[in-house]
Amino acid sequence: MMKLKTSLPVLLAALLSLGSCIQDEALNTEADIVEVTLQGNVMNRPASFGDAIVQSDGSRVYPILLYVKKDTDVSRLAPVLTLTDGATVLPASGTVLDFTQPQDYIVTSQDGQWRRHYRIIVNASGIANTQYSFENVRLGGGGKYHIFYETDQLGVETFAWASGNPGFALADIDERDPLNFPTYQGDDGYRGKCLVLTTRRGGSLAELVNMPIASGNLFIGEFDVTEALQDALKSTKFGSQFDHVPTTLTGYYKYTPGETFYELDKTAEDKLRPVPGRVDQPNIYGIFYESTPERPILDATDALAEDNPQVVSTAVVDQADVQPTAEWTRFEIPFTYRPGKTVDPAKLADGRYCLAIVFASSIRGDYFEGAPGSTLCIDEVELSYED
Repeated sequence: MMKLKTSLPVLLAALLSLGSCIQDEALNTEADIVEVTLQGNVMNRPASFGDAIVQSDGSRVYPILLYVKKDTDVSRLAPVLTLTDGATVLPASGTVLDFTQPQDYIVTSQDGQWRRHYRIIVNASGIANTQYSFENVRLGGGGKYHIFYETDQLGVETFAWASGNPGFALADIDERDPLNFPTYQGDDGYRGKCLVLTTRRGGSLAELVNMPIASGNLFIGEFDVTEALQDALKSTKFGSQFDHVPTTLTGYYKYTPGETFYELDKTAEDKLRPVPGRVDQPNIYGIFYESTPERPILDATDALAEDNPQVVSTAVVDQADVQPTAEWTRFEIPFTYRPGKTVDPAKLADGRYCLAIVFASSIRGDYFEGAPGSTLCIDEVELSYED
């Protein structure tokens, strides 16, 4: 065996070099909030991290939505923030603030070169308004697509709708025009603006993961883009706290089906198989369900399943009532109780029920099937309820 000989000067140089490498190790450039918690048992479910919203000046704000239990004093909350390594934040983690209005946080990376603007919004009342005109949008995804939101009488945002637009952007769609996404705002509403949902073809990455069709959709809830390419159904989470008993869902719609309906075919090169003669259909429905500690929010895997024990009542449009039409047409859908289900007044008062409203341009869109070009327009929706 050859014996390695190293002179003292060479060894000292190597040690000095190693020390220099350790000393000069690059500082972390990440400036992220990775988790938000509140002291006490006041949160209904984990914090929801929204996609970047583009402001009027071109800057980006990253919203974080905290769902807290009914009667929580939101005027004195002290969010505890977990940051990426070495990052700092102002205001500091644990600072008591008044969250009757959204509060802004600026995170600075360890190397001091990068900053990210977060906005924490606390929702203590769940669904605060029950009339939806779809007049308000912001730009998300770096300015790519529309994000719908509602405001109360004071102009404060009450809750944000969610859609699959972030997943469509993620699936290698380099698209910068919001009107080319599945969910967007239209000008020709029943009154003013309206919601427009259009079924689209995905790109090559969408085909690779067996998601070649993207139905336009909008729903009360949240879309977890981190799970979108692994399990799109689980990433679609329906519902927000609702303190009343829903009775009827009404509104106006227009619908034009696309030319060719496709089924998912994992053996085909583009993962699609045309179905001659089949006409696409839209979907409109509501779900009223009990939120449990084991499953505080339902996802698209079984939200409408007949054997889902959490579901109390549903309002599902009869397909015979949503025929293709170029004229604004009124729909009215009653909520129907599942067999044996009732509303527990104590649970209702405690904020343990949730409501979701869902619109989709292709009824089979959650299974990545439909007719590209199918377009559903929705406007002036109203949710009726009783105490």
